[in-house]
Amino acid sequence: MRVLALDTTTRAGSVALVSDHGGDRILEERAGDATRTHAQRLPSEIVALLASHELRLSDIDLFAVASGPGSFTGLRVGIATMQGFALVGRRPMVGISALAALAHAGSRDLLPNQRVGAWMDAHRRDVFAALLIGDGAELYAGLIARVMSGGSPPPPWPDPSAPATRIEPGPGLAGVIGLLALERARRGETVTPAGIQPLYVRRPDAELAREHALADRRPHVSRAD
Repeated sequence: MRVLALDTTTRAGSVALVSDHGGDRILEERAGDATRTHAQRLPSEIVALLASHELRLSDIDLFAVASGPGSFTGLRVGIATMQGFALVGRRPMVGISALAALAHAGSRDLLPNQRVGAWMDAHRRDVFAALLIGDGAELYAGLIARVMSGGSPPPPWPDPSAPATRIEPGPGLAGVIGLLALERARRGETVTPAGIQPLYVRRPDAELAREHALADRRPHVSRAD
């Protein structure tokens, strides 16, 4: 099975070709040109990758895409691009969380019960984050629910400077997204193009700016006692 994977959650993003022929492996992964927008670079970067391997879109069996979180516009462009390819070729798709992919990439040599924290720059002085176990397959959903309902707090996160803690920069994610998509496809967890749902986490900047502008234009009434 050949998988074409795309990540547009960051400015540069990446595209990868993944195959399970001879074992699951990343045939090639390319980082995008961060000086240009995703709309300017796609689909030419994808076509160039396929051409270098003498492949066409019709040779792809599965399309995988980062479903978020990330740039609102980047997600829309990336998901729409892959949906178009899959729709025309009548191929299935898999959407992968960028945080799950990041955690998976950083935890390949960890034991199943070890914690992995994944962080992405969300701008506006925010981060997108997830606390996961082992290879990123299981979220701390139960623990978070207990804390939110007034239960016991979670055990302290180790000091980043402690010897037992390892901090790694984020890699390109398209290759990992393709590998995770292969695993899901084998479990029958593919969807039609319409089944890919973006994970925005927060509302887009343009929508918030519009609300703030409307609030500033509302008349203010002052009353003297």
